Amino acid sequence: MPELKTLMTGLSFGEQPRWHEDRLWFSDWGSREVIAVDLEGNSEVILRAPSFPCCVDWLPDGRLLLVSARDGLLLRREPDGTLVTYGDLRRVSKPPAGNELVVDGRGNAYVNGGGFDLMAGDPFAPGIVALVTSDGSARQVADGLAFPNGMLVTSDNATLIVAESYAKRLSAFDIAVDGSRSRRRVWADLGDGVPDGICLDAEGTVWYADVPNKRCVRVHEGGEVLQRIELDRGCFACALGGTNRSTFIQLAGQQQSGVGGDRGASELDAKLEIEREANRPGFRVTHWVVPSAPARNPREPRPWRMLRNYRPVRSPFKSKMWVYL
Repeated sequence: MPELKTLMTGLSFGEQPRWHEDRLWFSDWGSREVIAVDLEGNSEVILRAPSFPCCVDWLPDGRLLLVSARDGLLLRREPDGTLVTYGDLRRVSKPPAGNELVVDGRGNAYVNGGGFDLMAGDPFAPGIVALVTSDGSARQVADGLAFPNGMLVTSDNATLIVAESYAKRLSAFDIAVDGSRSRRRVWADLGDGVPDGICLDAEGTVWYADVPNKRCVRVHEGGEVLQRIELDRGCFACALGGTNRSTFIQLAGQQQSGVGGDRGASELDAKLEIEREANRPGFRVTHWVVPSAPARNPREPRPWRMLRNYRPVRSPFKSKMWVYL
């Protein structure tokens, strides 16, 4: 079993790990900061999102897109660091989509969510996927989703896979050149699994993070479980990284009651676990191995080193990142 080391501490609520230009990028939802960390452990706050939740991805030309969910806007970061409106999601649904963002190789940006405001305690209503094209126009391309969460586009830009947390399934859509969806189908019925963040491996199977079941699971199309990683806390997101995508990343959090005194707040200890197996392609989590995958875009992940502590954020929540070495 690899040794578990602390990777980062002092985060409020780390989400959506991504790689770009040799650094790890992630969103701290508590502080609304988008943070990048290089391989030497130097961390940098790239920007502070106008509202929560916030998530990022990149256009094919390298420009960063940012979802400012409460504002209902998809923003683009200019070379001088300013944020400009790239798409208006308020015209597509109410509340506007803003839970997850993914950009395909053609530059089509997909944002899911909508349906109801979970944080406001609204009753459940089905969610959607909104498409923002390169001209900034926004439209709905999928609906009837039971709390859409993690989302990915396959490397051939042919399929969009969406995690439906409340339906306990992964759903797939064919992608047309103009970004339109068709042929909706159940990609995998997950039984008691509650999918959150997802990622795709070299064999075309999907890893999904599962908060209530405290695990990360690899499934084949059709629902066959190939591997399962049991954790001591809920897993929010996962990703493949490292040389030849030989690193498996898990963002997980543990909520403990009784922290925060009179505020009645709780403590969230989130961790980023990275496990590596040396001298062979693929990665190993304890005795589980997943094949490597070829690079397909500039966001391709890179190998890890230990990272220094990140500055604390004032919040009733606390999170950490650890690494297996």
